[in-house]
Amino acid sequence: MMVKRFRLLLHSYPNQFWLMFVGMLISTVGASMIWPFLMIYVSKRLNAPMTLAASLLTLNAAMGLIASFLGGPLLDRIGRKWIMVFSLAANGAAYIFLGHASAFPQFALLLGITGAVNPLYRSGADTMMADLVPPERRADAYSLMRLSNNLGISVGPLIGGFIASTSYTLAFYCAAAGMMLYSLLMMLLGKETMPARPTAEVDSTLKREAFGGYPAILRDGRFMSFIATFTLVSVCAVLMWTIMPVYANRNFQVPENVYKWIPATNAMMVVFFQQLVTQITKRYAPLRALAAGALFYAVAAGGVALATHFWGFWVCMVVMTIGELILAPTSSTYAANLAPSDKRGRYMSLYGLTWPVGAGVGPIFGGLLNDLLGPQATWYGGMVVGLIGALIFALLGRHISSMQGLTTPTSAAD
Repeated sequence: MMVKRFRLLLHSYPNQFWLMFVGMLISTVGASMIWPFLMIYVSKRLNAPMTLAASLLTLNAAMGLIASFLGGPLLDRIGRKWIMVFSLAANGAAYIFLGHASAFPQFALLLGITGAVNPLYRSGADTMMADLVPPERRADAYSLMRLSNNLGISVGPLIGGFIASTSYTLAFYCAAAGMMLYSLLMMLLGKETMPARPTAEVDSTLKREAFGGYPAILRDGRFMSFIATFTLVSVCAVLMWTIMPVYANRNFQVPENVYKWIPATNAMMVVFFQQLVTQITKRYAPLRALAAGALFYAVAAGGVALATHFWGFWVCMVVMTIGELILAPTSSTYAANLAPSDKRGRYMSLYGLTWPVGAGVGPIFGGLLNDLLGPQATWYGGMVVGLIGALIFALLGRHISSMQGLTTPTSAAD
């Protein structure tokens, strides 16, 4: 019976989907050996205040912001595949050099490079997924891709926590190897998925559209309201991922080889529960589900202010992960379903901006609260941000319901 279900699942999606699934797993195992501990590494190497160290993540996010705007039209002009190949390879090369960085300018340059190339892969992959999978199956497809990502995350930090406690350089090399291997697989086995349109027509359309066609997208009120609110919620998530490891390490002496179990728990919860949660959440209007997920983020952030040992931080991650199980595939599907096929790259690029913008604002926001008001202020601030995001999502859902009426619980128009 299990074999039959596996075969049915295997044939439910095209081969390229499974190439992306395997590639995501390989690259994430490597990358997750280092990223949960990145701020600890930077903070220790620079021996600098939290605000200065966090400013590097803001630079990283600012470069991502620029790259996402430039990458969107490229995805709609030249396609998805080669942008993904370039992004993965460049990211891997930058990670090699990060393992040897020791001064602020070096970190600034390398984190600027990773910030610029990371969104190109994410936008390309999200757009390619929307190309490959029809709307009615996208929630399940994005859910499966998250499962692959978190299978890697469940393994990476466990290995990386041990390696990073002895050699951060080796951990960076492992991250680079995973990204470069995925880049090679996509280059050799991947196919372009951009919907066929005559090149002359594409060039003519993009030339006619001022500023790459973004002004028209920015006038899409429903999409931009979603993007702005999801960005706000991302600030809350960024605090949990980037500031909490440093907060636990500095204030409560939670070492890397112990903290590793916290991101590993997040990953294992996604592996075991993402499909189940997705089957439940897709019964409801997307904006209502997003409001519920944001509420879990807010509770988790507020809980960190009360935590004083490993298990307190672990519980907060569990609560946040419940919100993540709701938010992640729901938001990707909602963005993809709102995007016209001829502007899909640009829509998904703007959606991809939510994390870099959140990553730019979050560390500075948290660092300032930490340095000016005290460590716990960061988490009360994160809680307020999450609650505001949940409220706005709920109000947006009510507004759309009153304007158009709800047809079916899984309608893309919700």
